[in-house]
Amino acid sequence: MIGGARVHLNRWQQAAVAVGSAVGALLDPRRADLIAALGETTGKPAFERVLEKMKRSPEGRAVLLDRPRVISTEVSHAWDLPENTFGAAYAKFMGSRNFSPDDRPPVRFMETDELAYVAMRAREVHDFWHTLFGLPTNLIGESALKVIEFEQMYLPMCFLSVLGGTARFNEKQRALFFQHYFPWALQAGMRCTDLMCLYYERHFHEDLEDVRSRWGIVLAPAAPK
Repeated sequence: MIGGARVHLNRWQQAAVAVGSAVGALLDPRRADLIAALGETTGKPAFERVLEKMKRSPEGRAVLLDRPRVISTEVSHAWDLPENTFGAAYAKFMGSRNFSPDDRPPVRFMETDELAYVAMRAREVHDFWHTLFGLPTNLIGESALKVIEFEQMYLPMCFLSVLGGTARFNEKQRALFFQHYFPWALQAGMRCTDLMCLYYERHFHEDLEDVRSRWGIVLAPAAPK
């Protein structure tokens, strides 16, 4: 099951939820449920494009056929993999932050099962992308990853999240982001493969540097001292 009971909204209701979610998320960026609602109510065309790209990719089609979920019962074996593997790097990323793959909010506002799955998949692979790009989960790291997500999926929510995130930067953070992380993120998002078409779980056992190289991943820059 992709999430809880889905809610069908007309255009006016979608607009109201989108505006309310945007305002709420700006006031409290920790509200993952509001960010999710904003992504769903503004992102249908983007998710439709992602779905079509996945259907054109052999690996993407396999994801759509199997509908793997990034939840603890499905990815717990990553914690037992050798240290050099992608799966072990993901497990270390999650464990060092006490994150759980089960914490993602459900999809509520997508009209079809296929689009609901694509929206859920985009939400659930977020931490894989953190692992691959070597990005922290602070405000700068999340904003940089949202730039990559926007380039990959053209989700309005990602663009709005970057605007909201950078508005909260202090002067030092703003200079660091726009001088170092923003140019890197633009390049990284263009150079890498289509990240929504990857069946990540099938690559857990592979060497982390090998998958980074094969997928065109450019590591995030180290913060200047």
